[in-house]
Amino acid sequence: MTAPAGDDDLAELLQVLDLEEREPGVYVGQTPKTTRQRVFGGQVAGQALMAAELTTTGERPVHSLHSYFLRPGDPNEEIRYVVERIRDGRTFSTRRVLAHQHRRGEDVAIFALTADFHRPEPPVTTHSQPMPAVPPPDAVPSAAEYARRHDRVDPEHLELLGRVVEQRPLDDPFDRTPKAGPDARAHAWFRVAGRLPDDPTIHAAALTFVTDLTLLSAGLARIGGWDDRYQGASLDHAVWFHAPMRADEWFLYETDSPVAAGSRALCFGQIWSVDGTHVASVAQEGLIRDTGE
Repeated sequence: MTAPAGDDDLAELLQVLDLEEREPGVYVGQTPKTTRQRVFGGQVAGQALMAAELTTTGERPVHSLHSYFLRPGDPNEEIRYVVERIRDGRTFSTRRVLAHQHRRGEDVAIFALTADFHRPEPPVTTHSQPMPAVPPPDAVPSAAEYARRHDRVDPEHLELLGRVVEQRPLDDPFDRTPKAGPDARAHAWFRVAGRLPDDPTIHAAALTFVTDLTLLSAGLARIGGWDDRYQGASLDHAVWFHAPMRADEWFLYETDSPVAAGSRALCFGQIWSVDGTHVASVAQEGLIRDTGE
């Protein structure tokens, strides 16, 4: 069983989401130090959402975000999030966020996000997709346990993401057997290890952080998954939040890719809390290239 994240690991995740306000509407975020030293897409999306949420009132939780990854991030430089207040209506608020870094003396945008916030209203109708019938998280091996079965060390498990985000994939992530269509869905249980503050904005940002972890892998499921010859990059990312949830409690993430063409794979995700509540939906298009190596 994967050991829970230590206080230092959880503190580092919270530090990633704890932005510094430099001036009104301008927030700065840092990248955690890792051996691979890269800017993870979910990190930028989570930080940008936090920046947007810091300019709204808590009575209007986020209901959706739509974003584009414009340039690779530099992990050695701070990221500046500039928030534009697009609209504050009676029940909806809209924010646009541009993430900036310096490149060769020029200030450039590396990420763009639009987020919408909605004051809850009495529903006219309520329906959702039922959670798939899968084993509970306690009956599923961790990603590290799968790695040990293959006499391997999962490099992601050694990084902050692997330590602070517990993963329980229902399918062996090291099995390169192609999945047959039309159903090539994958399922995994996730949670942030440790206890997050009760602030719903932190849980929404943490969930956004996690949703980018495995989604693009759905685009390769039909050919057996990732290989050293493949390179991937997120192009855009969208999340719809249907119900409140805690990112530090188990949630089921179902992923699939209905179409891949032109070196791009469109991937969808559905998320349920452990009690079966359909809490979020995710969409992403990613670039997948064959390096020929």
